[in-house]
Amino acid sequence: MSDPILAFITAFTLVYFAIPSIINVARKKHLMDEPHDRGAHAVSVPTLGGVAIFAGVLFSVVMWTPFQVFTDLQYILCAFIILFLIGVKDDLDPIRAWKKLIGQIIAASILIFKANIMFTGLHGVFGVEALPYWICVLFTMFTILVIINAFNLIDGINGLSGSTTVLICATLGAWFYMVDRMELTILALSLAGATIGFLKYNFTPARIFMGDTGSLLLGASCSVLIIQFVELQDSMSDSRFILHSAPAVAIGILILPLFDTLRVFILRISKGRSPFQPDRNHIHHLIIDIGFSHMQATGILVVTNVLFILMVLTLDSIGSIPLILLSIGLAMILTNSLHQFRQRKRKEIDAQLKKEDAVRLYQESPKEAHEFH
Repeated sequence: MSDPILAFITAFTLVYFAIPSIINVARKKHLMDEPHDRGAHAVSVPTLGGVAIFAGVLFSVVMWTPFQVFTDLQYILCAFIILFLIGVKDDLDPIRAWKKLIGQIIAASILIFKANIMFTGLHGVFGVEALPYWICVLFTMFTILVIINAFNLIDGINGLSGSTTVLICATLGAWFYMVDRMELTILALSLAGATIGFLKYNFTPARIFMGDTGSLLLGASCSVLIIQFVELQDSMSDSRFILHSAPAVAIGILILPLFDTLRVFILRISKGRSPFQPDRNHIHHLIIDIGFSHMQATGILVVTNVLFILMVLTLDSIGSIPLILLSIGLAMILTNSLHQFRQRKRKEIDAQLKKEDAVRLYQESPKEAHEFH
């Protein structure tokens, strides 16, 4: 266990001490995220936290990974570098969504065709095991792109994307350690360590954001880990740590970013808008609009994700389809409740504003107030 722990400490230390310098440089060079109508911050904040996360993960993984075991690591790092360059470009000079998507497809292609990060079937979902090669390629491509963009889209309030990443990496890293896959344990714990180092400066009041540079890397890393998590089940038929509903457990582990992304995409498409057009319909926006702070919303969502993970691990034996339906159904019920609370809150605010307007109008002119009523 020494190497994974050292990987965690190395990534954490590098990021923790690198970010203050990045903040200073970003302020001097005016590389800031300015407040806007969809944003949750009221002051300019540096956006290059992802640079430190990338450096911490890259250094730690290269330092502590046994390359003779993880022979495909070079290709994974190549894919990460492509996403890093796209993220830096977008953080410094925003690029169109379709250009980012092309870069993501290239990175995903490297993971699939060179690093052999790919689903080989549905692992019993709908009774299907193996699938034709080209269907596996398309399904894996879709999964990677969804996860990458999911982490990018939930990065809307302080600490949320980073905290979710730490939770997911800790869960998967623990499982990889128990099945003696040290190379994947090192990757998971390096990402967790780097992200924790970043979170010190991202919790409210945030001194830096991770930007696309960070969120794209987090999404890509988690997609690699989750695909390997599902695929390894078939090679461990005699292990006591094998999961009977691995695809459903994987969805439960990623429930927050996956469900929120698919939900807002469906909402936008149903309204005739581009799925990539930003709005304030994310789950974290619903919680904030009810009246919670950034850190309260982050805490609520992370705890909820923890409960989903415990649920799917506990109910692993019921089968993938029932467990997937249970997870999605519960997520829909909880989200719909939030939506109802927000609608009620807005009505209360509108009623209060109308009352205040009536009182102010009466004080200014009783005659006009009588006509107002």
